[in-house]
Amino acid sequence: MQRPLAGLTARNAAGEAIAGVTLLAIAVPLNIGYAQIAGLPPTAGLYALVVPAVVYALLVSSRQVVASPDAAAAALVASSIGGLAVAGSASYLTMAFAQAIICGVLFALAAVFKLGFLANFLSKPILIGFVAGLAFDILISQLAKMLGVKIDSGGEFVDKVSGLISGLPTTNCWSVLIAASAVVVLLAGRRLARAVPWALIVLVGATVIVVTTGLQEQGVSVLGPVEAGAPSLTWPMLDWLTWLALVPSAIALTMVTVAEGLLVARSYGEKRGYSTRPNRDLLAFGAANVAAGATGGFAVGSSTSRTAAMDQAGSRTQLPSLVAAVGTLLLLLFGTALLENIPSPAIGAIVGVAILPLLGIRDFRLLWRQDRFEFIIGAVCFLATLFIGAIPGIVISFVLALINLAKRASTPAIDVLAADDNPSSSLLDSAPSGTATAPGVLVIRMAAPLFFANGSVFSDAVKRAVSATPDVKYVVVDLEAVTDIDVTGAEAFAALKAWLAERAVSLAYSRPRQQIVERMRALELVTTETVYPTNRAATAALTSRSGE
Repeated sequence: MQRPLAGLTARNAAGEAIAGVTLLAIAVPLNIGYAQIAGLPPTAGLYALVVPAVVYALLVSSRQVVASPDAAAAALVASSIGGLAVAGSASYLTMAFAQAIICGVLFALAAVFKLGFLANFLSKPILIGFVAGLAFDILISQLAKMLGVKIDSGGEFVDKVSGLISGLPTTNCWSVLIAASAVVVLLAGRRLARAVPWALIVLVGATVIVVTTGLQEQGVSVLGPVEAGAPSLTWPMLDWLTWLALVPSAIALTMVTVAEGLLVARSYGEKRGYSTRPNRDLLAFGAANVAAGATGGFAVGSSTSRTAAMDQAGSRTQLPSLVAAVGTLLLLLFGTALLENIPSPAIGAIVGVAILPLLGIRDFRLLWRQDRFEFIIGAVCFLATLFIGAIPGIVISFVLALINLAKRASTPAIDVLAADDNPSSSLLDSAPSGTATAPGVLVIRMAAPLFFANGSVFSDAVKRAVSATPDVKYVVVDLEAVTDIDVTGAEAFAALKAWLAERAVSLAYSRPRQQIVERMRALELVTTETVYPTNRAATAALTSRSGE
């Protein structure tokens, strides 16, 4: 078993600790902003940086992935719980804790039953559209903060937009100036020196300006009092119906984190030359989320931006997460008074700049060039997430992804082989030419599993080839590339076999995988003598024809 903090040595410990200070500077302002997006107090974001981060760092196999609430998780929390309770109320807070615990249980179940493969159904277009929809919804709320306009940040997207537009006459000029200055510093700083914690510099600078000039009296909103003290153990007390109502949103949170978290972990592992264990990583996410719900935080996922920042800082272990956890704990114990006067426009600017890459503009342009149908999937997911809701949006996208899968699977490569086993003609891309593998013999290869989406397609293609080829006596199906057969595919195969028998055409199979042979016998498609481990079926047919 991999030891905790793998990769940490006496030689790199100092550098890893310094990276932890950088992570602290990045994470504190972002988590405060994400907590506000989620409709939770700032402490919920800060608590998620303490116990959950420590638990995750000690359990995970990835040396670099940073676990923390992110923009997508915050928006999902707001959109899912906002319909069940009033944002900021005690019941709302309790539901957020419960939702994190449910996520933890789902992660643990996924790890135990090795269900990480389910995240593969969240294809890239789905993730791009879903995350972009959440990011755009968040951006509207942050624009309102930057302008000093009051809107219901927990409302529907259309309500937020209408509230922002109707509130434009109340724009606060000082808020706009603070936000604009913050955006300039953040964007310019990103180009000049990425390693510098510009978000922290913006927060400190903006807070000093607001305190020394009294801008709060001019209408600039500030964060307000932040409760001091370390996180404590708690347990959300809710009735069973409320727990059940939180399950769908918890499933969505879990699926998105599984897809993104495992992908990020694998990519950095491959990039830096160490192995990762997906099921152990799922278990780490599960433990971290249970810890978050039990200590006053909210749902924890993988932070792509912070992981990238730590990679650029040279970190190759989980020590920075532990350093950031200690730093956050000290801030909660002794420094919450420093947070009270942070101006909301500065927080809005920090979060707004952080989520700009999540809008996926470049990704959408690439999808448009590569595959228009997958672009449509991403666009529908984006629009559904904005105008219908996060959960319906991801359900609609799943359906579109399955349609896309069935569409592609229904047109497999089906070829008539030449005598040297090379494809001589495709039975789908063009009309059958009537060219046999050899006189009276057709050797046909299908390069896909045979199942409900393509069983009739394969059967019809073989029938057309037989009908278009004169004097066919033998059809040999090359099974080398067929990896599975379902019941519907077996029925199509059986019907094809009967059709060939009526025309005195012999059917045999060659080069099957062992599991396919067993599967075909279970489906009563073959007997021992009709299956050949090599191309002996084709050879026998060719020999028989040459001897006539």
